[in-house]
Amino acid sequence: MEPYIVRQTIVDENQAAKAYEILYADDQLSVSQSDDSSAANAIENFLSSMDTDKFLNGKTAFLTFTRNLLVKNIPKMFDTGKLVIQIEDSLITNPLAHSLFTKYKQAGYKIAVVDFEFAPRYFGVLDIVDYIKVNFRSYDNPSLENVVRIGNSFGKKMIAYNVECAEAYEKAKNCGCTYFQGSYVAEKIPATLTNMKYLQGNFFLLMIAVTKDEPDIDEIEQILSRDVSLTYSLLKLVNSAYFALRNRAKSVKQALVILGLGQLKQWIYLLSFKQDDGSMPDELIRLSFLRAKFASELLESCSDMPISKSEAYLMGMFSTLGQLMQMPLEEALNALPLSDEIKGALLRHEGRSGMLFDLVIAYENADWKKMTELAGRLEIPAETISGIYCMCVEDVNTTWNSLMTASDAE
Repeated sequence: MEPYIVRQTIVDENQAAKAYEILYADDQLSVSQSDDSSAANAIENFLSSMDTDKFLNGKTAFLTFTRNLLVKNIPKMFDTGKLVIQIEDSLITNPLAHSLFTKYKQAGYKIAVVDFEFAPRYFGVLDIVDYIKVNFRSYDNPSLENVVRIGNSFGKKMIAYNVECAEAYEKAKNCGCTYFQGSYVAEKIPATLTNMKYLQGNFFLLMIAVTKDEPDIDEIEQILSRDVSLTYSLLKLVNSAYFALRNRAKSVKQALVILGLGQLKQWIYLLSFKQDDGSMPDELIRLSFLRAKFASELLESCSDMPISKSEAYLMGMFSTLGQLMQMPLEEALNALPLSDEIKGALLRHEGRSGMLFDLVIAYENADWKKMTELAGRLEIPAETISGIYCMCVEDVNTTWNSLMTASDAE
């Protein structure tokens, strides 16, 4: 059976994404907990079949390797500048593993140690370590500050992981960590959003209109035409150098035909969260796209669902709206003409729609046990989920990059 695989964002103190950790499991067992050769073969086959460039979108990968994966030279599937090899405690004292890590270090790969302790067995690998990952799930542990301080004194880059709340984030930042990873930082906004005029106008109505199962071009044209800012931005985009039109689009309907509904719904959402300085919370908006795509694709494999594919898309898309608008999610959703089913799923995790949303979040958090349980209840073949997720990641990255190119060309 194919292993499950998910990427989790590692950000710097400015909330800019710097890397992704790739987490994976085989047959409900974390591969990092097993040195079994069959698990190594499963991961090898999976990595061989995926496009790592599209999956990582140019970012560095943090990946935990078993001894078998190291022996089979699996790290060499990645460029030296695009991979950080993670060491877990079980391999620290393994003489063969230590020599393998040294070999990869000499070849130019970066090395990270998970849950480093300043004990004799760890000092033997300290000279080859570039990153030290510290678990901030129990952020009130007084020893964390000492670990980070000493790690910094050795010139190591400190990464706080399992950062699940604001208190943990503040503690990690105050301790001197350089990078952060966890559900809290994945949804944290880098700065206050000041350019919300699209949201106050037609954005929500437009998003719902373009994600219907059978979108009505006339309705979309009417909504766009009521907002001078949206109309101006759409025409400017479509007439930019990116599209290289022989004849300029002079109407909203012409622009819609050129852009296409697929790119329109992505562009409108992206445009709405641009700040005055032209920047935007990239990873959070990208997460919105990924949840939307993942939920809508998974719905096709679910049985007895009360929502459509387009509604599943909106459910995933709007799941981060509270963070983006810096208000409670319930307050943000109240302004939208969404069905009670979607609101109940997002706010109270109700019904089968709530199960689907919870499955998306469980997969995102690498909670394989909960993900498998929910997949069973929704009658989704568990062996298909990883492939769907990776397809969604690549599709979102491709769309995002094309939109960024077009936006830059305005």
